[in-house]
Amino acid sequence: MDKFLISGPCRIKGQINIQGSKNAALPILASTLLFDNAVVIENLPRVKDIDTMLNLLKSLGSNIQIYNNKKTVRISRIKNSKYLASYSLVKTMRAGILVLGPMISKYHKSITSLPGGCLIGARPVNFHLNALKKLGMKYEIKKGYIHASSKGKLKGTQIKFSKISVGATENTIIAACLAKGKTTLKNCAIEPEIKDLTNFLNSGGAKIKWVGKRTCQIIGVESLNQTRYSVMGDRIETGTFCVAATISNGDLKIKNFNPKIIQTEINILKKTGAKIKTSKNEIHIKGPKNIKNINSIITKEYPNFPTDLQAQFMVLLCKAKGRSSITESIFENRFMHVAELRRLGAKILIKENRAIIAGNTQFIGAELMSSDLRASVALVLAAIVSKGKSTINRIYHLDRGYEKIEKKLQKVGVKIKRLT
Repeated sequence: MDKFLISGPCRIKGQINIQGSKNAALPILASTLLFDNAVVIENLPRVKDIDTMLNLLKSLGSNIQIYNNKKTVRISRIKNSKYLASYSLVKTMRAGILVLGPMISKYHKSITSLPGGCLIGARPVNFHLNALKKLGMKYEIKKGYIHASSKGKLKGTQIKFSKISVGATENTIIAACLAKGKTTLKNCAIEPEIKDLTNFLNSGGAKIKWVGKRTCQIIGVESLNQTRYSVMGDRIETGTFCVAATISNGDLKIKNFNPKIIQTEINILKKTGAKIKTSKNEIHIKGPKNIKNINSIITKEYPNFPTDLQAQFMVLLCKAKGRSSITESIFENRFMHVAELRRLGAKILIKENRAIIAGNTQFIGAELMSSDLRASVALVLAAIVSKGKSTINRIYHLDRGYEKIEKKLQKVGVKIKRLT
């Protein structure tokens, strides 16, 4: 099992190109099940979750050709479609559930395993199932599988999500593309990755438009056409490198990303003392000598502060002068990195869903264990600014979402090695 060896402290300096977005690419790939003709997807990140999704699509009858150093795929359907999304493929990745909507919409049946992924909370699939049921899907859950079917085409209707859910919004939008008539979805998630999905579907002939801040209208079409689409840049990777530059008194240029998408995070980083200049597809960030504390960060749905950057910003606030706090309002089990940060010397108190961070931490290198995708990169950030050597175990979590992160970090001044 691979691990990282990091010798700190290091200063981040140089230039980084941002990978394609994992969280945008996964629903886009799932939605290719709707298409009769071949589609080409560009700017894919080379991460484990993408490989898993491509293998899942293959198992469902998609023909996949990979080009351009695995960053471009051409996907076409073969005649003998299959309907089983097996546990062996879905168990490692939450996004596996996203094949349910297109399978029901296109083929009117599916047997889909209940999904896996990081152990950061319950994340029930009932929001997906309730919405698809309103479109006409019938289902029962047997032995860990969702056995679903519909009598012919799904039928457009009005759906209001009881809670904002990224995955349920994506699954329902995809399913409604081929439904009869008009579907109106209210209380949708509006993450940039969802807008990227709707842009992709529209490029293939879908009729989707946003008619209010959280309201999406879909008019069903008979079929979707051949298209070529480039996935947006990854905002969580961008935010992670912004934190890396800020925490290390660094000087970093970040390319291949639209800074307007992470304005909330940029504003918080400026409050900690970072100097940030932005242009069309570039961020230039300089970290301060003394990091200022932040009284309260609260994770919420976009356009607010994202839960996927909570762990990284906690590391940053450990180095700030004075007390800070972070409230996690999305997932109930997303402070698993705290115990490992304490091993490096962090003083963090957890009160229910709130972390109180003492600040002024002098991190000392230690042996660490990753618990989930974003927690693992937080440990990398902490090790970068720790005195001495740190070993980070179980980095397969990190490989699910970050493309060769050690190579990128080596280029900007980090002493990091992957040990196999």
